[in-house]
Amino acid sequence: MDALALLESMMLIRAFEEALMRRPDHGFQLLSSGEEAVAVGTCAALTSDDTLLSSGRSIGPALARGLEPGPVMAELLGRTAGPCRGRGGRGHLAQPSAGYFGAHAVVGGNLTIAAGVALAWQAEGRPGVVACIFGDGACGSGALHEAMNVAALWKLPLLLVCDNNGWSVSTPRAEALAPERLSDLAAPFRMPSATVDGMDVVAVRDAALALAAHVRSGAGPAFLECVSERFATHSTATRETRPQAEMAAILARCPIRRHAARLEAEGTLTEALRAGLERDVADTVADALRYAESAPFPDVADALRDVV
Repeated sequence: MDALALLESMMLIRAFEEALMRRPDHGFQLLSSGEEAVAVGTCAALTSDDTLLSSGRSIGPALARGLEPGPVMAELLGRTAGPCRGRGGRGHLAQPSAGYFGAHAVVGGNLTIAAGVALAWQAEGRPGVVACIFGDGACGSGALHEAMNVAALWKLPLLLVCDNNGWSVSTPRAEALAPERLSDLAAPFRMPSATVDGMDVVAVRDAALALAAHVRSGAGPAFLECVSERFATHSTATRETRPQAEMAAILARCPIRRHAARLEAEGTLTEALRAGLERDVADTVADALRYAESAPFPDVADALRDVV
């Protein structure tokens, strides 16, 4: 993915979420605003042979992986035109055929599933990497250590990506997790790791490419920590607990503005080109909303379909 495509992908995620949040029926959401570079940079390192799992903060990863915005919007609004026919929503959004194995609403719940997918792929002799994006809050769960242990023992094709936004809802990372760097958790498992600035999409992409190359070689799993910032509250159901002055400093680190400034300095991004990207993104989001609105809600009789 070239530098302009990285910018457009981040712009799409931001505009998509802003449009969703302007609706009174947006529902319970965990937004990716501020963390776009982690999703886009990670997905820029993946190929069509790979698959991605995410936490319940799924909008950014799903769009970055290339899922069509219309069906994603339909799923979030509970319409049948979504990949899960409106029954998965944000917390269980999935489209394996498009390289997105799915979101998992339980903190740390995607980690052992990702290890299981990687084991299945290894057993079937399939090429590709299984990438799993999770939050720093999941680093306190036993599931992470269990997944790293079996992945290291069996050299599973697993790329673990920690989106470290520094908060577990309202608990600061420093009050919940002892390691200086969360990537240090990989050391006992002799797993290659890196910590990068998660607000720099190029840094994320380059680190993800290097670690994914290790995984593709058959040498086993790898761990990438991306230090990011969460611009919104933890969820649409929680209030902001961070001081206003702190939020001003956080918002000033926007990954979209940062990457755009880099491209402008290089002469790659002109004012006219940026305006064109903004129009394209706005049109895409408007089309996604129309697509979602044109689809019906699931029938009540579908509530127990596929439930065992």
